[in-house]
Amino acid sequence: MKILFIVNPISGGVDKEPFLKEATSICDFYGINFKIFKTTGKNDEQEVLKVLENYNPDKVASVGGDGTTLFTAIALLNTNYPMGIIPLGSANGMATELFVKLDPIEALKDIIMSHMVAGLDMLLINDEHYTMHIGDVGINANIVEAYEKDPNRGMATYAKYFIEELKDLKPFKVTLNANGESITTNVFMSAICNARKYGTGVPLNVVGNPMDEKFEIVLIEQIDLPSLIKAGLSSFDEKYFDNQKSKVIATKEAELIFEEPRLLQLDGEVIKKYHKVSIKMLPGAIKLITNKGNKNIK
Repeated sequence: MKILFIVNPISGGVDKEPFLKEATSICDFYGINFKIFKTTGKNDEQEVLKVLENYNPDKVASVGGDGTTLFTAIALLNTNYPMGIIPLGSANGMATELFVKLDPIEALKDIIMSHMVAGLDMLLINDEHYTMHIGDVGINANIVEAYEKDPNRGMATYAKYFIEELKDLKPFKVTLNANGESITTNVFMSAICNARKYGTGVPLNVVGNPMDEKFEIVLIEQIDLPSLIKAGLSSFDEKYFDNQKSKVIATKEAELIFEEPRLLQLDGEVIKKYHKVSIKMLPGAIKLITNKGNKNIK
């Protein structure tokens, strides 16, 4: 067996070296051939494609957080390489959604041992960007933008921008075209969901399943501020939905249109402002190494 580890050394501020040292020992002990590719932020896309072509692994392990998972998945599009996830980021939302063991070594053992591969969906945004988890326009995208510009990290920094955003909280008009119908309403956030929860544990979509060949658009029309504050600063259960007013539309293709350009974030990365956002489902685009503990598989 040959395993390629795709590692983001700085994701989430988590030191990957202790894991890599133990993973190396495990692979050496069991005679598993392996190679480690570390992202640098320079030509990573081109370089990892070269490694894949030259090394031709049997399995690929994504080592990092949600951003690393997305990077690895994009690299593996239109290939037959199966991907497993080793959660080592600040937010491991996608790993949680896919019932990956949160202990990195246990996750590695599952990747090595499992022969179960299932299709994981991806979404194509405006024919140029991809998301596997959650994207949005509105309050959360604005918070993410401010947070990314701050050299400080952690919950205290996030809380600062969260509170600042609440001071100017105003709804905006959006038109959703999906399933042959059109909805125009005022919202605080329009979310694009291929899953149920943000990495922080905040739920948006109780019916989401990243392996069911459809996604959900969640239009949040009304927000209960006390529950929002609780939601933004801690992980909690799905009772949060009892205090919100929202529309959830399941579809395979959709279009969001705004009166003025609005900021879009995808999987925690700020993209840019758009007047129109189109979303297309790419069913089963990624071959996910998983097991029968994955409750998304029906």
